[in-house]
Amino acid sequence: MNFKVEHFLSKKEENEIVDAIRMAESKTSGEIRIHIEGSASIDPYERAMEVFHILKMDNTKLRNGVLIYVAVEDKTFVIYGDKGINDVVPDNFWDATKDIIQSHFKQGHFKEGLIEGVLRAGKELESNFPWDASNLNELPNDISKG
Repeated sequence: MNFKVEHFLSKKEENEIVDAIRMAESKTSGEIRIHIEGSASIDPYERAMEVFHILKMDNTKLRNGVLIYVAVEDKTFVIYGDKGINDVVPDNFWDATKDIIQSHFKQGHFKEGLIEGVLRAGKELESNFPWDASNLNELPNDISKG
């Protein structure tokens, strides 16, 4: 099957997700990205780490980037947080966030799942890495595609 991201999310849904990323990042120095591709071709967690590096998410000053990686044809996704955020979130935070996203995905509500994941990550980033006037948006907010 030839994968097209447009079949996963409409342009309107993408825009709503980007708005959620902007809203989440407006209260934190953390960075949140979403990457969508057809298939991971390797272990999805390993691929998420590769994409994290390719998108230069490991270059944030406070190591507080969060990537939600989706491999549509594989019907899988990974939430990958850099060391700065991983060191401070509660032990079950990523699993709980993944469960929430997964419950939306199982119902075919991809946009809602991604937005809820973004907002949960944003809230956690906000409490640990609050925004201040010196913060720069270090990475783009758009959805990257592979």
